[in-house]
Parts: sequence; structure tokens; C-alpha cells
Amino acid sequence: MMRAFSVCCMLLVLCSCESTKTSKTPTLNGVWESIGSGWILQIKDSTAYQFYDVTSISCLPRSAGPFKDIKGNLSLKNDTLSLLKGVIQYDFVKRDTLPYECQHVISDTKSKDPLYNFEVFAETIKEHYAFFERNHIQWESLYAAQKAKLTPAASDVALYKVLDETLERLNDNHAFLEATDAVYEKLSALSEPELDATDSIEEVPEYGDIQVANMVATHHLQEDLTRDYHLKFPLIQWGKLTDTIGYVQIKTMWLYADLEIPQSQIDAMGYVDAYVEAFHKLYEGTYIEKEVKAVAHIMDMVMHDLSAMGSIVLDVRFNGGGQDAVSFEILSRFISDKSLQVATQKLRFGDQHTSVLPLYIEGRTRAFSKPVYVLTSQQTGSAAEAFSIATMAMDQVKRIGEPTSGAMSTALEKTLPNGWNFAISNEVYMDNAGNSYENIGIPVDYKLNYPADRQTFFRSVVNDLERDKKQLLAAIAALEGS
Repeated sequence: MMRAFSVCCMLLVLCSCESTKTSKTPTLNGVWESIGSGWILQIKDSTAYQFYDVTSISCLPRSAGPFKDIKGNLSLKNDTLSLLKGVIQYDFVKRDTLPYECQHVISDTKSKDPLYNFEVFAETIKEHYAFFERNHIQWESLYAAQKAKLTPAASDVALYKVLDETLERLNDNHAFLEATDAVYEKLSALSEPELDATDSIEEVPEYGDIQVANMVATHHLQEDLTRDYHLKFPLIQWGKLTDTIGYVQIKTMWLYADLEIPQSQIDAMGYVDAYVEAFHKLYEGTYIEKEVKAVAHIMDMVMHDLSAMGSIVLDVRFNGGGQDAVSFEILSRFISDKSLQVATQKLRFGDQHTSVLPLYIEGRTRAFSKPVYVLTSQQTGSAAEAFSIATMAMDQVKRIGEPTSGAMSTALEKTLPNGWNFAISNEVYMDNAGNSYENIGIPVDYKLNYPADRQTFFRSVVNDLERDKKQLLAAIAALEGS
């Protein structure tokens, strides 16, 4: 009996070992469906990935590449796969197979069908647009009215006009529509006015945001400490506003990464277009990491030079946005040695929202903890507003100027069957108390009554730079005395 018992025990041990060897470890391979973004992610043999844009009536290839490009941005917890892009986490759940539409290539005729393209466009809006209620949009009636403007024989120009008008009716600050050059050429030909010989055109100066920012920084800096920059002009310019007040002009929240763009390409296309083409060749998460790394290098110099100042001004009045991760990297220099929750966000899909996700900024051991003044205007947009809303959680920061533009949501970018690209806002971006500022803008602590019109505001600053600086210094003095 003892021998039989020993043999039985041995068999149990062997079976246990075999079970351990053959038990399945969690795998990322397979098909994953996003919660709230209309994406399918397929991971093949841990070697390659493929993203698809999906609606209830469509599935279109989005992007693909080697699995190693996204592996570092993925994490698996229980049954949920999370993808980190910049500061936002997107969650996916496992599917058994690809949706039927993803397994069949649509015909060339169908991909060009204006009504099918409109339906895919409309379905995306119906499933994901986050602000129907806030902007008082009756979607079903708007959908029906817009669809009635199209026929099966509608031209690309006619389709473009209907889609563009639909986005305008949504009052979506982050929406865009990109067609082909051929469509824009036809639109341009249709819109060129015939000038009468007696017509006179009043010449009023038009300014770009970076152009105005350069002029302001050049005038306002008592001592310019900007250096070591790879562009012809700095996107961050810094120095001393007075003997005791530092000044940092932050002109964009992107364009910082060195993407090794050939000079010949820059000469042919212009820097921004060449930059866009270069980063579209990268996985988005990899590109964002390059942006953050580059801006971190600049901010190391900024903080080294301005750490002794009694206070610092961060000017984002002319900053139209870019990457939230760049905004958070800059602000991390002003958060002391801790992880600070600075905002929350959720995504809309169907009649639901995803769970509310807190957004954090990791602080620094030698952060600047003295007073900080953030300058904003109605031209402060997108990632510069993520910057602004984050400062609401920072006790030493006060905002001066005017409320921001109210374009808070991250744009959900999609592709139509005909190859056109578009985007809508599917994210509700909130402060820590759950307040949303979409179409309202981040409030300020001290108003300077800037004109709402873009060019009127720019001209009001450029035409009297000294007054602009005096207004800023007076606002700081008032806040310090309050």
C-alpha cells in the first residue's frame, strides 16, 4: 500500500508540473476592440499590428507596423488591454474575430460612393461626438437635412461641401476635414471672386501667431537667455522680464522633435508640412515621446536660467496647441516632487461614456515653487488649454488675460472610404471637480479685456508692445497685492 501511495503522489506531482508548463500565459495576440474610440487593434504573432477604424457599417485600415513600435505603450490587466498615447489611456477588450467588414475589402465603386462616404461620416458622428447636448444639436434632423443634399451622382466637391457644413453645424472646435488637392483646386476655382477694376482693397496687416509671439518676446525680455535651438527661431523663448520676474514664451505644444528631416525637403515643402509628413511615418506614441524628450531638454535650460527669479510668467496667449504630453512636461517643472492630479477625461460612445480617467503630472524634486503667472487669450487652444486647465490644480499659479478658446477635447481622427480624413471631438475634458470648459474656455484670475477677433487682438498687441508689457506687470502687481 505504501508503494502504491508513493507512485500516486509522484503522478500527482508530474501532472502538476505538466499543468504548470502548459498553462496559458496572458497574450496580447489577437483582436481587440476599443472602448469609446471606434478602433480595432489586431496583433499578429507578436510581430505586427494593424489598426482599423470601425463603425456599425464600415471597417477601414488605419495604420500598421511592427509590434515592437507599440509594445512599450501597451499593458494588460485582467481582460483589459490599455494603450497609452501621450497622457491618455485607451482601453480595449478582446474579440473572438475581426468584424465581418474588416475581412472584406470594399470595391472601388463603393469606396467612391458619395452616399456611402456620407453614411460612414454620419455614423462616426452619431457614435462618438461628445457635445450634442451642450451645443443643442438635434442630430437626427441635421443628419436627414444634410443627406438630402446628396445624390448617388454627387461630385466630390458637393460631398465636401455637405461634410464641411455638417461639421460647422456641430460647432466643434476641434473638427476638421481634409480632402485631396484636386478637390481644393476645384473649390478654389469656384470661390475666386471677380474683382471690378474700380474695387479697392484696404490693406490691413495680417499676423501669424508665432510671428506675434516672436515680436512680444523680443520686446518684453529685458535679458534674452534663449539658446541652443535647432530651428531658425525658438519655439520657447525665455529670459528676464524684470530683475525679479522670469518670462517664458511658449509658442506651440509641438514641432520640438528632431525628426531628421532633410533640408531639401524643408526647402521644397516648408518646415511644418515636412514635419507633418515625417511624423506620420512614425507610430503616434513614438512621435509623442520624441516631442516630450526634446521639450524636456529645452525646459532643463529654462529652469537652470530662471530658478533664482522671484516669479515666472508663462505666456501661451499665441499658442494654438499640439500635444498634451508636451504641456504636461513643461508644467512638471512647477510641481514639487509628487504626482499631482490635474484633470479628468472620459470618451463618448453611443449613449454611454467610458469611466472617468484621472490625468496626472509627475512632479520634480527641485521644482519652481514660487509664484507663476500664466498668460492666456482666446487664441490659446487645444493642448495649450490642457496646459491651462492643469494650472487650476496648482496652488502657486494664477492666470491672466482672457479665457481660452474652449477647444478642449482631443480630436478623434478618422478616415473615410474615399481616403479623406476628418476628426470630431469625442472626449469630455474636465477639471478635478468635473467641470467641462468646452466652448467656454479656461477662466482667468485677472482679465485684460483682449479683443475676441484673432487679427484684431494680434494688431492690438503689435501696435503697442510697451502697453502690453505694462498691462502684464500691472496685473502681476495687483495679484501679488491681493
